[in-house]
Parts: sequence; C-alpha cells; structure tokens
Amino acid sequence: MSRKAPTAEDDTQIDITEILARIPHRFPFLLVDRCEDYRPNQSIVGIKCVTVNEPFFQGHFPDYPVMPGVLIVEALAQTGAVLMSKSLDVDVGGKAIFFMSLDNCRFRAPVRPGAVIRLNVEVLRARGDVFKFRGKAVVDEKVAAEAEFAAMVVETQ
Repeated sequence: MSRKAPTAEDDTQIDITEILARIPHRFPFLLVDRCEDYRPNQSIVGIKCVTVNEPFFQGHFPDYPVMPGVLIVEALAQTGAVLMSKSLDVDVGGKAIFFMSLDNCRFRAPVRPGAVIRLNVEVLRARGDVFKFRGKAVVDEKVAAEAEFAAMVVETQ
C-alpha cells in the first residue's frame, strides 16, 4: 500500500479531527466543521455546514428557522481560535483561547438551514498570546455577518 506524499495544500487544510484536538468546543457548541486556506499568523477560512437539525432551530424560530447572529460570531471566534492554536502551537492541556473583545459587529443577512458558511478570518495584529482579528461570515457570496474581535491564550490549570 502506498501513501501519497504531503503537498503544500495539505498544510492549509484542517479537518475535524485536528479541530477537536485544538479547541475544547463540542456538540452542541462546536460551530466549525473544517478549515482551509490556513496561513500561519495571517488568515484562515472556517467552514460551517448548517443543517435543520441544529438544536437552536427548535426555538429560533420554529416557523422560519434562522441561525442566531451570536452563534455566527461564535463560529468566527472558533475559527480564529483554530488559527491561533495552530500558529502558536498551543498545548491545549492546561490552556484555552478566550474571547477578549468584539467590535464593529454587523449582521447583514439571515443564515438558514442548508447554508454553507465560509468564515473568513484574518489577523489584524498579533502580540504574544493575544490576536486581533477581522472576520466575515459569507453565504453564497453574500456577507451574513462581520466583526472585529480579539482573543488570548489563558492558563486553565
């Protein structure tokens, strides 16, 4: 049995197994399915496939399901956390990445079941264990939400 040699593209892709190793979120709060276009300390694109089976759709709203905007922002933050964790090679044992701030947040279009959200996150500044990001959640080439946010690595033990 032969194995394919790794390519530069392989280094830019992050599957669900690596996401689970890099951030502590789990069902029902894990909001990133995979990442692509990873560029260390620069940018990343998270992918969230939204299904009607998401637990929040039961109450938001039963007759016209819409993904809560705060969860779209959380998906952007989780994507940023994956970028930070991989760029800084954070040992998740005893450390976590926490939100610090949220600025200039705007919701532009509803996200409905069946959507594939592209979570475009770019680093604005990085200093030690603190990163500031700009994020855009895009569905079908339309911006659904955008924000600037910051996060930091925190000792948890």
